[in-house]
Amino acid sequence: MIVKSKTEDLENFITVVDCGSFTGAANLLNTQVATISRSISRLERELEATLFNRSTRRVELSEEGYLFLKYAKESLDILSRGEEELNNLKGVPKGRLRVDAASPFLFHQVIPYIEDFQIAYPEIQLDLISNENIIDLIEKKTDVAIRIGKLADSNLYAKKLGNSTLHIVASPRYLAKNSVPHNLSELKQHDLIGFADSPKLNNWFLKEEIDLRPRITASNGEAIRQLTLNGNGIALLSNFMIRKDIENNRLVELLPSSVISPNPREEIHAVYYKNSAVSSRISAFVNFFSKKFSL
Repeated sequence: MIVKSKTEDLENFITVVDCGSFTGAANLLNTQVATISRSISRLERELEATLFNRSTRRVELSEEGYLFLKYAKESLDILSRGEEELNNLKGVPKGRLRVDAASPFLFHQVIPYIEDFQIAYPEIQLDLISNENIIDLIEKKTDVAIRIGKLADSNLYAKKLGNSTLHIVASPRYLAKNSVPHNLSELKQHDLIGFADSPKLNNWFLKEEIDLRPRITASNGEAIRQLTLNGNGIALLSNFMIRKDIENNRLVELLPSSVISPNPREEIHAVYYKNSAVSSRISAFVNFFSKKFSL
């Protein structure tokens, strides 16, 4: 039997389903909407079936589309596994690997070792993506994600990389202008820096119950680090991003042993799908970097 469907058209079809629109698929694949539209039309023509019910407001799978989606995903997965097995026979992980992590983790734990990784695995093409919130790996076409904090139950495989302790810190500049807090209650008298879009990250897991509210908020940990380094206030930050700042006296740890440890914010995992067809590339990445991380 001759298969008429082209793999590129199948990939575009699945991406439209995942994104819910032709525009979303085009943005994700960095192409034009017209290209996606032509691809879907070509696929429908080859299959002699309408895969989507289109309106001015939305795109929905037709009955035929629902039926075909399962087989489209399975076929691409089988092809991907076949390519992976061939690469495994050669003994060298090869191909594209899309990695997602919060910007502070990328900046401080991944990017410093990219050159060494490329020397060790020259056939792996890395796509490094920064998202501050948890993403859907399938929707974002991501192979492996580094997640900070306690994991919710899911069908993802998780490899724990370790814990990164939290430290209450301020810059010498800030402390020179303000009194040094000697106990947790005195934190209320200071300018605190917290997260704007993730209120749960403003839980400092202190050994005493104190209602702390940030005066300044930012969308990610690296922005909070920069605000703290520049003397704008006191923050609670992970060791993996401020260890060198403390060692070099750019930041001063305050009230040591005041934070409950271990706590849910300290956990760091690499997550990916168990049936991932890029397992050798994921293993190469995780095994390499787990030896480099300074959590």
